[in-house]
Amino acid sequence: MEESLAQQSPGDEAAFADLVAPFRTELQLHCYRILGSLQDAEDAVQETLMAAWRGLHQFEGRSSVRAWLYRIATNKSLNALRAARSRPDAGRGRHLPEPTRVGELLWLEPYPDVDLPDTSPGPEARYTEREAVSLAFTAALQHLPPGQRTALVLRDVLGYQAAEAAGLLGVTLDAVNGMLKRARANLARELPPGSLDAAPLPGSARERDIVARFTDAYEHGDVAAIVAMLSDDATLTMPPLPFIYEGRTAIAAFLTLICATHRYRLVPTRANGQPAFGLYVHDNAAPVAHAHGLLVVTLAGNRVTAMTRFLDTSCMSRFGLPRLLRLLQLPTGRQEMGGGQVTGHPERDQERSQTPDPGGMGKIPARLAPK
Repeated sequence: MEESLAQQSPGDEAAFADLVAPFRTELQLHCYRILGSLQDAEDAVQETLMAAWRGLHQFEGRSSVRAWLYRIATNKSLNALRAARSRPDAGRGRHLPEPTRVGELLWLEPYPDVDLPDTSPGPEARYTEREAVSLAFTAALQHLPPGQRTALVLRDVLGYQAAEAAGLLGVTLDAVNGMLKRARANLARELPPGSLDAAPLPGSARERDIVARFTDAYEHGDVAAIVAMLSDDATLTMPPLPFIYEGRTAIAAFLTLICATHRYRLVPTRANGQPAFGLYVHDNAAPVAHAHGLLVVTLAGNRVTAMTRFLDTSCMSRFGLPRLLRLLQLPTGRQEMGGGQVTGHPERDQERSQTPDPGGMGKIPARLAPK
């Protein structure tokens, strides 16, 4: 591949595009881990490929094309962090129940499972692919300083050796080892060891059962049933809002408020290797339901340990979710979701398995599916 790169003639954009195409999805995930934002990751990858194209004549083949691209992508991501562009106003939420505590203002977006690359980490990696794409892990990374964050991703997620990581970051071996040591200590405070191990396998019977019961309870506004599924230390967060609701009592108060004012329709999808749902609010004046953000749930055993609510509806299109669901009114008073099956309950009856599945709860990436 290095020979192919060296032999390219200037201006051969098609050949260059073919050469870097196999790395695009993994570069995007790499940038996402560092930036916490899919939109920013896409921008960083675009800048990476533009820089690689312009600097093609400088590539001397002393490293692999993959390592060369990762170095550019890492630097572009660090530049994006330094730029710290302004974010949409996070001051919403004034009418929400009192949170258990107010945490750090954290920008975080969900990552569609359908965009996950089919790659394997190197031998030095400490985390499995499934652990390293989880929402909890990605959120924990955002609490680390940029240098520590990139050192940990390169070493413990991608599995680069210390000397390779130092070369990618342009620092000394001692520097990268020091950043990694501090990063591991800081990450352990944000993400206790073993906290990623207890989730049921994607697509397993246990996961499907939990998802079905959760969907039923949420669509019927059954707060007691939702709370009964929570672990004692469950959390509910809404990035980028800094509010954190901890424990069943606090989460019950939050859910009681929103379920009293809205009727929801849930459309299943997957994000960060976890069950997720497109949330839609029924329109009382028309047979439609309006997009109301994305909800990602974290599971452990038979319990829901975290609910992460993304209020920004702009992320939904990345999951193949529409802005509007049309609910066809039938003479009997039943409803049918456009393109779906008739249901016997205005919110949803037991035929939900036939509901359109744009995000693909059944489309588990082969590498994450149960063996």
